[in-house]
Amino acid sequence: MNHHFLKFAAAALIITGSAATQSCKMEKEHQNPFISEYDTPYGIPPFDKITYDDYIPALKAGIEQQKEAVEAIVNNPAAPTLENTIVALDHSGPILERVCNVFFNLDESNSTPEMTKIGEEFYPLYSAHTDEISMNPKLFERVKALYDNRDQMDYTTAQRLMIEKSYESFVRNGALLDDAKKEELKNINGKLADLYQKFNKNLLSATNAFELVVDDESQLSGLPATSIAVAAEEAKTRGKEGKWVFTLHAPSRLPLLQYADNRDLREKMYKGYTTLASSGEYNNYPVIADILKARVEKAKLLGFDNYASYMTANVMAKNVDNAEELLMQIWKPAIARVSEEVAEMQALSNKEGNNFTIEPWDYYYYAEKVRKDKYNLDEDEVRQYFHVDSVRNGVFEMARRLYGVTFTEMPDAPKYDPEVTVYDVKDEAGNHVAVFMTDYFTRASKRQGAWMSEFKGSGSDYEKVERPVIFNVCNFTHPTADSPSLLTLDEVETMFHEFGHGLHGMLSRAKYKSQAGTNVDRDFVELPSQIHEHWAMEPEMLKMFAHHYKTGEAMPDSLIEKLQAASTHNQGFTTTELVGAALLDLQWGQLTDTTSIDVEGFEKAVAAKLNMPKEVQYRYSSPYFKHIFGSDGYASGYYTYLWAEVLDADGFELFKEKGIFDPATAKSFKENVLEAGGSDDPMELYVKFRGRKPTPEALLRNRGLINQPAKPGKLNIPESK
Repeated sequence: MNHHFLKFAAAALIITGSAATQSCKMEKEHQNPFISEYDTPYGIPPFDKITYDDYIPALKAGIEQQKEAVEAIVNNPAAPTLENTIVALDHSGPILERVCNVFFNLDESNSTPEMTKIGEEFYPLYSAHTDEISMNPKLFERVKALYDNRDQMDYTTAQRLMIEKSYESFVRNGALLDDAKKEELKNINGKLADLYQKFNKNLLSATNAFELVVDDESQLSGLPATSIAVAAEEAKTRGKEGKWVFTLHAPSRLPLLQYADNRDLREKMYKGYTTLASSGEYNNYPVIADILKARVEKAKLLGFDNYASYMTANVMAKNVDNAEELLMQIWKPAIARVSEEVAEMQALSNKEGNNFTIEPWDYYYYAEKVRKDKYNLDEDEVRQYFHVDSVRNGVFEMARRLYGVTFTEMPDAPKYDPEVTVYDVKDEAGNHVAVFMTDYFTRASKRQGAWMSEFKGSGSDYEKVERPVIFNVCNFTHPTADSPSLLTLDEVETMFHEFGHGLHGMLSRAKYKSQAGTNVDRDFVELPSQIHEHWAMEPEMLKMFAHHYKTGEAMPDSLIEKLQAASTHNQGFTTTELVGAALLDLQWGQLTDTTSIDVEGFEKAVAAKLNMPKEVQYRYSSPYFKHIFGSDGYASGYYTYLWAEVLDADGFELFKEKGIFDPATAKSFKENVLEAGGSDDPMELYVKFRGRKPTPEALLRNRGLINQPAKPGKLNIPESK
């Protein structure tokens, strides 16, 4: 949901009401933990006290509590003010915030059959409730009065922005529709909520159902010992002891594609992944078709040409043309580089005496071979320096040096899984800043990918200051009895990336909770995450955390030099699959004819239109493109990773110029980006930090796609049209 007042990244404030009181009376033996403020350190959810039976009663109690609060707001005889309308609305549902923060997040990281079953009731109830509030005519009337009179009041930038975003949110969610069309929109939103849940359920089930079983050890030639050990452990877990089982989870899938000498094995894994959730019991093709139909109806109902126009209208890009124009500036040099990369791979394959043409399932394998041949760099050797604990220590040290914060483990703190680690985050003066949790390893109940979220947000706009409870989730290789968790280069950058999101949440000082932390424009939210990726491979940073997991020795200069030399290796492939997926997403969003939707045919048509190299596929095919079909969070918005990279690549060049731990530069980034949240226009915040607008050339330089020097002040990001 996008309603500003129901962003459950927000802080919870206790508001007593009859619904909460009645719910408490109903519970004799077990006290529902969501009904009252948590009696835990820093407001961490009491996971050990939460049962499956608590969610629906708490949701219903929270809905009733918020309804009562909204009634009080709309019946307030006083003239509308920011405080008695929008701020009050932001704080109208503490029970709802608590239960949704936990349920939504655990449904992603601990999606058990019980949670899935609860979700069948939870999501429709929640969707219907948010629609009821966003379409409440009396509530909108008060917000509109503030919006219409904003020029006559002496508002701060943050206050004015809050009013404008609030008004915009109501309009985007149907406040201007007549009653009949409001009912139509409610039905569409309910349908989409059901479809998103079905898409995610199919995806998780299909992922867990796949297994590639190897019973001949000779087929494992080329694979690192750690990957073989993990596959043996997986086989044992599945009752296939003595064999090796590979899954579609990235820590299992990617090493096989990258190192397995057996070409047939690579092809089976590649096709297993690229056909995920596209047939059989867990087929997402019909789900996608229904989602697209509902989105077209929704966009039309709200007065937009298409869904992509609806989703880009309220962010930095402003419209689809601007997003596509930026992507095409990156696409052309990226596919040109792919041609060079494939030629190098084909030459190496021919030299080995092979008589086949490079196919998509060969790309990872031969890219690794070319890297080793060209730079004498073996990623398996590099991984020995990236034990998961060492990398975690690295991100903590980065935060300490840049922003003066420290992380102390809280071993007795509540946690939702035994493998979660909880930290107390403090500033240089010893003041509590946030709670931070890490959940790093794969499990069957966890969805693929990596993300940051929060169980409690921050803010200081209502009676007391709230500090957040933030967490990072990843899917790294689980350690076994004989094999530690050693990260790949990509996984190291993933940890730095998600930690950057975490810092955005932890360090927020925005006053209003709907503007705090990651509550920013969607195409600005990736700036803090992506800029912190740059530190991961900096020589000065590597010396601090990249230590051999057996000897404890720091990564030698010779290996660091190889990493630097190979830093842009394979960027044609990486960039093409990413930009291709972003362009596919925008094409789906511009679809208007939904009479007959052929998902596979549509993907092929877009690839042909783009002249996409046959050796490269979209980073995510539609049936497992969770970003855009698992919710509306990144729908017609996957481009934002590239949009934000324009900012982060340009911004990090300032750190490189001044020093990667330069205090003044770090202070400016902390104050103007991390602490500010959504309290100002995102480009204004960036300019305050950088001193000027960004240039896309920095992104192309960072990826090694051009060698042009920086051109300060030149702006190639498309302006609003």
